[in-house]
Amino acid sequence: MLKRGWPISAWMQPLLAVIIGLLGGAIAIALIGGSIPDTYAQMWKGAFGNFYFLTNTLTRATPLILVGLGVSIAFRAGFFNMGSEGQMILGALSSALLALYVPGPPLFKLLVAILGGIAAGGIWSAFAGWLDAKFRMNLIITTLLLNYIAALFAGYLVAYPLKDKTGSAALAQTMMVDKAVWLPKLFQGMSIHAGFIIAIGLAILLYLFIKYTVAGYEIRMLGYNPLFAAYGGVNRRKMMLTSMFVSGGFAGLAGAIEVLGMQYRYTDGMISNPGYAWSGIMATLLSGAHPLGTAVAAVLLAALQTGGMGVERNTSIPLEISSVIQSLLILFVTAKFSYTLWKRRKGGKSDAASS
Repeated sequence: MLKRGWPISAWMQPLLAVIIGLLGGAIAIALIGGSIPDTYAQMWKGAFGNFYFLTNTLTRATPLILVGLGVSIAFRAGFFNMGSEGQMILGALSSALLALYVPGPPLFKLLVAILGGIAAGGIWSAFAGWLDAKFRMNLIITTLLLNYIAALFAGYLVAYPLKDKTGSAALAQTMMVDKAVWLPKLFQGMSIHAGFIIAIGLAILLYLFIKYTVAGYEIRMLGYNPLFAAYGGVNRRKMMLTSMFVSGGFAGLAGAIEVLGMQYRYTDGMISNPGYAWSGIMATLLSGAHPLGTAVAAVLLAALQTGGMGVERNTSIPLEISSVIQSLLILFVTAKFSYTLWKRRKGGKSDAASS
């Protein structure tokens, strides 16, 4: 039987992970001789201390939310999409090229660039699903390896044939997208843009889709009990390709929005270096693949990153303290996830033995 809602225990587990992360961070701060209350106060100020810092945190959270939502769809269906980074890279590169070279009015170019980013990420992700369905290639391995192919391919394009030769020769990047095609800012002088509204809107829509539609029920059923789903007529191959395409589409959208809302061009390393994809995956794991919980977890992880910058600016504690906390969060959710998977496999073996 499928679990309904999001029980109190599902809220308690992420909270426990955060507490463990903060306690581990406190130990690290104490070991290097820092003040724990002052460090965490500066971290809070750096993330939420005023409206400017708040908007920076929400801007940082935007790609994490979109990546996390995409991963949550695959996880809900029982598939492990670890290729969000490559999908996001191709989405970002495609949107930049479409915004630069597709003719037409600005709004048309913006829409084409966004849809192109979604399509690029979705196709790259569905390709991994097809390899699993056709040749039984392990989905985790293929999605991970496809990250490297996407990153190196995009890096080559912007370093040679598509490189902007009018700007700094030291950077491998495309030309800048015309300002008329940029996503609008929500507040003048702030970094937050319309992409955040898109991300929050999609989180709500995905929650409603998963909870109240037939297709959403089939996704949950396939992820929770594949045998029962097959007995109920759910086509695993079709569901895999669909869910992987949508999952990669969200990552591609995250890349497109990062280009059109923040960077205004594709630069080699702009997706990989900040670790957007892996933070988005962690947000999904932390929330148990709940769409609304993923959005909250993404804001939390973004706050750790922007707050860590505030700590480094105003104290003697290095920026890496936020990485310590995030590492402990990863350790906790990975241990929990592995234990749940082991329990499910053990249960499946017991059921098979008894039947």
